[in-house]
Amino acid sequence: MQNLHKIKQDMCDIGRRIYNRQFAAANDGNITVRVSENEVLCTPTLHCKGFLKPDDISLVDMTGKQLAGRKKRSSEALLHLEIYRQREDVKSVVHCHPPHATAFAIAREPIPQCVLPEVEVFLGDVPITKYETPGGQAFADTIIPFVDRTNVMILANHGTVSYGESVEQAFWWTEILDSYCRMLMLAKQLGNVSFLGGQKSQELLDLKDQWGYKDPRNTAAYEDCDICANDIFRDSWAESGVERRAFAAPPSLKTPGDDAAAAKAGPGGVDEEALVKLITDEVVRQLQA
Repeated sequence: MQNLHKIKQDMCDIGRRIYNRQFAAANDGNITVRVSENEVLCTPTLHCKGFLKPDDISLVDMTGKQLAGRKKRSSEALLHLEIYRQREDVKSVVHCHPPHATAFAIAREPIPQCVLPEVEVFLGDVPITKYETPGGQAFADTIIPFVDRTNVMILANHGTVSYGESVEQAFWWTEILDSYCRMLMLAKQLGNVSFLGGQKSQELLDLKDQWGYKDPRNTAAYEDCDICANDIFRDSWAESGVERRAFAAPPSLKTPGDDAAAAKAGPGGVDEEALVKLITDEVVRQLQA
């Protein structure tokens, strides 16, 4: 028999960690744990996640109807319930607004792959959903095309949602993602993002498989895809408004139209516009010498 009070305490602890990491301002974010086939514990609406008490947690059924609790359940509970309907193995869902990952949500910039070993093993390709007004079933339905192939998603112009076998595991995926997005931004400021390459990335996928973390890139369905080129969810980019703008694909994998930089590049991968400017500037400098 499950100890519901202990589960509520765990939810409150994750709420504090979310708030302390600045993943949720004011009353942002929501946390749920599925405790039976038709019952889900849910954090309240309009309540700061950093100061939750077990008595604040409500109980809802799989339709969203509140069964118990003195505070009204989260207005975004339907998002969580849809994940539970699609994934019977999932026991907890965490939604929040981590700033670095949410920056990618606002820019609708795909998360580069084949850069950091821990991300390859624990996350893999991270999709960006299409935007929908939060709260309703249409918003909840935006996760359906991706939910069976990942444990973390970026919600366009909104935040992230992650899920797992426990509330702590569900939070881990978001924490890893936001840390990675921050590293990408810092590396970009330094002027370069180096990729691991296909062979080394495949070694990580093999380790991931051995450790029991399934990745679509290691299945027959995607055996002809390039594991470093965000192939798993690329078909959804047009509908979601996702496009490479800040982070180019691995240099050897660029295709025409892949991003603005590739569009300007010549046959040899050289940015002809930049090269002409460089030559012109040098000519002017020599004439003024």
